[in-house]
This record gives sequence, structure tokens and C-alpha cells, in this order.
Amino acid sequence: MTTSLSAPAPEKATNVAPHHKSPRWVRASFSALLLGTALLYLWDLGSSEYANTYYSAAVQAAAQSWKAWLFGSLDAGNIVTVDKPPAALWLMGLSARLFGFSTWSMLVPQALAGVASVALLYAAVRRWFGPAAGLLAGAVLALTPVAAIMFRFNNPDALLVLLLVAAGYCLTRALENGSTRWLLLCGTAIGFGFLTKMLQAFLVLPAFGLVYLIAAPTGLGKRIAQLAGAMGAVIASAGWYIALVELWPASSRPYIGGSTTNSALELALGYNGLSRIFGNTGGGPGGSGPGGGGGERVVMGGGGAGNLGFGGESGITRLFGDSMGAEISWLLPAALIGLVAGLWFTRRAPRTDRTRAALILWGGWLVVSGLVFSFMSGIVHPYYTVALAPAIGALVAIAGRQLWLGRKNKSARAVLASMIVVTGVWGAILLSRNGSWYTYLGWVAFGLTVVAATGVVLGARRLGALLLAVTLIGGLSSTAAYAAVTASVPHTGSIPMSGPRSDQGGPGGGGPRSGEQTNTELVELLKATTTTWAAASNGAQGSGGLQLASGRPVMAIGGFSGRDPAPTLEEFKQYVARGQVAYYVSGGMGGGGMGGGTEIATWVQENFTPRTYGGFTVYKLT
Repeated sequence: MTTSLSAPAPEKATNVAPHHKSPRWVRASFSALLLGTALLYLWDLGSSEYANTYYSAAVQAAAQSWKAWLFGSLDAGNIVTVDKPPAALWLMGLSARLFGFSTWSMLVPQALAGVASVALLYAAVRRWFGPAAGLLAGAVLALTPVAAIMFRFNNPDALLVLLLVAAGYCLTRALENGSTRWLLLCGTAIGFGFLTKMLQAFLVLPAFGLVYLIAAPTGLGKRIAQLAGAMGAVIASAGWYIALVELWPASSRPYIGGSTTNSALELALGYNGLSRIFGNTGGGPGGSGPGGGGGERVVMGGGGAGNLGFGGESGITRLFGDSMGAEISWLLPAALIGLVAGLWFTRRAPRTDRTRAALILWGGWLVVSGLVFSFMSGIVHPYYTVALAPAIGALVAIAGRQLWLGRKNKSARAVLASMIVVTGVWGAILLSRNGSWYTYLGWVAFGLTVVAATGVVLGARRLGALLLAVTLIGGLSSTAAYAAVTASVPHTGSIPMSGPRSDQGGPGGGGPRSGEQTNTELVELLKATTTTWAAASNGAQGSGGLQLASGRPVMAIGGFSGRDPAPTLEEFKQYVARGQVAYYVSGGMGGGGMGGGTEIATWVQENFTPRTYGGFTVYKLT
């Protein structure tokens, strides 16, 4: 890290050797990193079964209908889509088509996305700061607890992280020589990130644009023109799908779930845009409550703070609180210390200085996204923070490496020691929140970091290798243990959280786990149908478990929460008149009553005779 205290300037090393020409220890360590990550993410992957049935049902539909695959429909009959764009479903759906629909074929692409994210982050950091820093960055990402759950789950966040890390790698390459091609690839990756989780992918844009404008080794005019071209790549790679949806006749495609006007663009700007940040502004149908634009009620089980599954109270400390702290904040204090110190030490460096450029790139990513997650007042869940993990890993590795090389200077040693100690004490605090043996492990790790920090401050150069080993063990053991516990426990529901919790519940529900949410006789009844839809049920909670258990399409009236206007009562009557819906199902663990489909429910009750199957009330429509 270039400092006014004559620290080394490793940013001069611009051409890192290709990986196949690297020393044997580098190749062996990198292989071990990827194998360890794969083991963590793939081991007993099927234990969570269908994880979030909301997305599982869409993957099942994608395996049965190409139109459902294209639009991300909840069932193969294409009534309504999920309330997210379908890029993540495209990967899981293709896997289901290739290998048959199962929990493994659905979740393996998610786990492999995690392994690929670790590899790309390693490659991005290694290019400028060497293999040791790359290995540390990749390890931090792999061992972040929220990553250990999201790369084993079927929410869209796994693909989002992969695409953002790919964008960061492409930008790193573009900054080396002002490459337009790599900058366009960066924009393309972010655009596809939009097709994965909409505006969340754009949170990295301020940092990416700023660092290129500051540090690219070309003239100012060319930099501005290149950034304009990159924005064009973002718009083109994201906009083609929005245009496709808007131009496709609404009568021959599913309703866009979560939107109020059957529009993918309105979904991006409303329910998945301003509503997420400001609350019930342009939210989805129904306004408040789960599935609405804001004012979420708590549905989490397992005790804890009142709004644990919804991020906790907004504010600057949200990322460290009971809801989000154990997900992401293990090395967050160290990353922030390294970022501030690094920017200070490089304040007089040349414009194109690579250390400062890297700090702006990854630090800007962390600060902008972190502040949005901290202060957004709409729907926010703890697992969103997985998008911060690559930035934290890169900052800890880059700042740690540069400070280690510059440890002849007292100021560099002091900053490095503070990063080490704060990691140890914060890890111990986080583990103590869960009690049991975690508390003892945390304080042992803290003791190791105190020993390591003391050695750093005293400048014990002859013990450099030992200090480095103690630092890594003490600094990473707490987050590693919590990540391992997370991966060892099945997680289901729409609000997955790391740690020893199992079923997280929430709208969209878990299961069906071993038939818990279905009735065997009812499932057999649905399996025997040959109609377009075996049944209809209000909301995704009512339809998802039945569809997964029977393997037959079940219409989710009203989409995610039953509030989307799809289908209308008249449309439903037409489906019944044409003999396309065999049964209407209400009740059961996912049924949630009649909810937003009141008109349809009332019409069915008035015109058809009910029969009970366990906790389900079933009306034969054909």
C-alpha cells in the first residue's frame, strides 16, 4: 500500500503469471480452496429438499413448459410468474430438463455458482495483489455464513453474486489498459444481474463508474465515452427481456407477478424498486403485508427479535444487529478499517494507482450496497447481504496484504493489528449470541487474534510465518464454524437465515417435507388428472406444495400472496367451462384460506360441492 511512510508499492507488478505457470503451492492451494468450497456447498445438498417452494414450483414448471421457463411461471399452464425476473430460474430449469426435476438438479447450479464466484473473486484479486491475497479473498467469501446458505438454496441471490463478481473481474481487466471490450463485458454482466434480481444489481454501478473515471489509463474523453458504451451494454443486456415481455401479447403470456399493471418494467421500478427502498411506494398488489409493497408483518418462527426475518430496525447499525449481524458482519469491521486506512495511505498516489483503484472498486461496492441495505424501509431480508460478501473478502485481502508488506511502518502495523483484533472480538460477540459451545470457540479465536496482533505491533519479523498462520486461524475460525453449522442444517422457507435454525417459514413456505404439507389421498387424486391444471388454489402457499407433491400443474390464483389479479373471475369461469381445471383446493398448511381470491372462492363455494381431505377442502370442478 503506497504510503507517505515509504511502504512498498506492489501495484507495479501488473502481469501476474498465468495460473498454469504458477508455483506448485499456488495451484495446490487454489485447488484446495475450490474443493473445500464445493464440499461445503454440495455436501448433503438435498437435505433442504424443496427449500423455497415458491421458486421450486417455478423450476418444476420450467421443466414442463418452455413458455414457463422463459417467463418464470409458477405453473406449466402459465397463469402468473414469480415476482422476480427469471434468469436464475433459467439455469435451474435447464438443469431440471437435462437431469429430471429433483432437489439436486435444482440446487446444484446454485452451489456451482458459489464455487465459480469464489474462483472469479480469487482471479480478480490475484491479478493485482498476488495469489495469497486472492486465496484469502476467496476463502472469506466461501466462509461467510450467508453465502453458505444462499449457495445451497434456490433463491435468485446465488446467480446475482456470481454475475456481480464477474462484473468486478471484467472491470479489473478493463482498468489495466483501458480496454473497451472488458468494460462492455462488465456492463453485460450487470445487465444480466438485473434479469436476476432487478435493481439490486445496479447498486455496484456508482462505484464501478467512479473507479473507471478516476483510474483508467486513458484520456478523460475516452473514459467518458467508454462508460457511456458500458451503460449501453447494461441497457441492452437487461432491456431485451423487458422489451420481449412488453411486446409479447398479454393474452398469450402469464401475468407478471408482483406488478400492478402486468408490466415487467413497472415491477422493476415499483415492487422490486422504489417499494423496496422507501416502503409502500409503487408496491405490488395488496399494499401491505407479505407480498405487498411494504409494512411486512413478521412470520418468522424460532424466537428472537420481533422483525428478525425482515432485517431488524433500519439504521447505520442494521448490518451488525441480531437479524443481519451473523449473516455478513464477521469481517465487516476489518474491511471498513482497511478501506479507510488504504484510502488515506494512497491519497497522494498517481491517478492510475492500482491499490487505490481496487479500494474504490470493492469499497464503493460495499459502502453503497451496505448503506442501502441499512436504511431501506421497504421489504428487506437478511439474506440480501450475501451481495456484500465478495466486497468484504476483497477488501480484507487487499488491505491486509498491503499492510503486511508495509509493516516496517508503525502506522501500517497499528492498522493491521486493529483489523486483526476487531475481527476476533466481533466474531466472539456474534458467536456468543447463539450460546452453547459457540461462545467458547469465539473467545479462543479472540485470544489467538490478540497474540497475532501483539506480534504485529511489536514487529516480530522472524516470526512472520507463524504470525500469519495465527492471524488467519484466529480471524477466520469464527465465521468458518458458523458457516459449517449453517451448511449442516436443512433450511426451508422464503426467509432463510444462517446458523443452527432449520425451517425459516415465511410466505412461500417450506416443504413439502416428507408429505407434511399435503394429504396423500389428495395428491393421488391430483396425479390422476389429465386437465391443464390438476387444481387451483389461492396463492403460492396453497399451490406450491400440492404441485411439487403431485407433479401436476396447480394454478396459483393471485400469484405469490394471492393478491395479483390473475386470473380474474371471468377468466377462471372460462377455464372451468372448458374443463381445464379439475379441482379447487382451499385450506391445508399452505392454503391460507381464501385470501385475495375472494370472488373466485365465493363463486366456487356457491356452485360446487366440497369434500374434505385432511386439512384441505376440495371442490370438484369437472
